[in-house]
Amino acid sequence: MSEIVQISSRLQVRRLAAVLVVIALGLALRRFGYAAGLSFVLVKYGGSALWGAMVYLLVALIVARPGPAVIAVMALFIAISVELFRLYHTPWLDAFRLTTAGALLLGRIFSPWNILAYAVGIAAAYLFDPARR
Repeated sequence: MSEIVQISSRLQVRRLAAVLVVIALGLALRRFGYAAGLSFVLVKYGGSALWGAMVYLLVALIVARPGPAVIAVMALFIAISVELFRLYHTPWLDAFRLTTAGALLLGRIFSPWNILAYAVGIAAAYLFDPARR
């Protein structure tokens, strides 16, 4: 029993480290991507793919029991829900979306291309999830 707990704890530590790396990469891409000469497509949708990977990793940290495939489906549901939520507008919500935190967490404008980018990021996180090994 203690061996299972140790394996689970190591897995969660790896996932936590991965989510911190993904967040740092996403912030760096959005902050320095254009200055580094990266294209709009790479900065915009690369950031969205990293956001999708972050959602997968956060779901994996919160609900560690289900297998990686279930976590991927849950993460995709959350990501699509957040994207669809962009279609809902109120003055206070639009004001929050204009802040840096609001833009990073909720985004500003609905885009079906973001859903594809989220799916790519979630698939990558799923493929590299240490729980699959």
